[in-house]
Amino acid sequence: MPESRPRKKSVYTAPATSKAPRRVGGGRWVAPVMVACWLLGLLWIVVHYLAPDLKYLSELGNWNLLVGMGFIALGFVFATKWE
Repeated sequence: MPESRPRKKSVYTAPATSKAPRRVGGGRWVAPVMVACWLLGLLWIVVHYLAPDLKYLSELGNWNLLVGMGFIALGFVFATKWE
């Protein structure tokens, strides 16, 4: 029985890279900002519950929970940038 011819595969050459490699992710500042947002959000909520009669916090009412959770969510956004 005749044998089929083997296919010739071309040698893979990697595409040319740009001048400088792009840096993926954040710098050294991302982790401290992430932790600071988490702590600030937690502190905001704790202060709201321990001292609800403070001048500016009492004006916001239960919106203080949203502000605290917003800081915590912002910390999670920074967590996606962290390497």
